Amino acid sequence: MIETAFTPLASALGGALIGLASVLLMWLRGNILGATGILVGFLQPGSSTDWSWRAAILAGMLTGPLIYLAATGSFPAIEVPVSTLSMIVGGLIVGVGVTYGSGCTSGHGICGNARLSPRSIVATLTFMAGTAVMVFVTRHIFGM
Repeated sequence: MIETAFTPLASALGGALIGLASVLLMWLRGNILGATGILVGFLQPGSSTDWSWRAAILAGMLTGPLIYLAATGSFPAIEVPVSTLSMIVGGLIVGVGVTYGSGCTSGHGICGNARLSPRSIVATLTFMAGTAVMVFVTRHIFGM
C-alpha cells in the first residue's frame, strides 16, 4: 500500500505560498496562476512583457529545489511509486484533460475556485473524480 506522509506544517506553508503567489499575480498583472497557461504563453508569447513574467515564474518553479538545497543542505526527497510508462500515460491523460478542460488544476483549482467560477468548480470536481477513478483502477484492478 502506498501511503503519503502527514506533513501539516509544510503543506500549510506550501499552500499559503501558492495562494500568495496567485493573489500577487492577479493583483499586479491581472493574470491567473495556471501552470499550463503560463507554459503555453511562454512557448508562444504574445509580447516581450508577456514572455518575461512567464519566464520568471517558470524559473522560480525550476529553481525551487535549489533554494531548498541551500536552506536545508539536501535536495527534497522524491519518491515515485509507479513505473516510467505509468507516468508517461498519466502525463498524456493530463494533457488531454487540460485541453478539454480549458485549463489545469492550478488555474481552475486555485484561482478559478477562489473566484467562484462555475466552470472551474465543475472542472475541479471532474479532475478529482477522474483521479479517484484512475487511482482505484490502477491500484485495485491492475495492481500497479
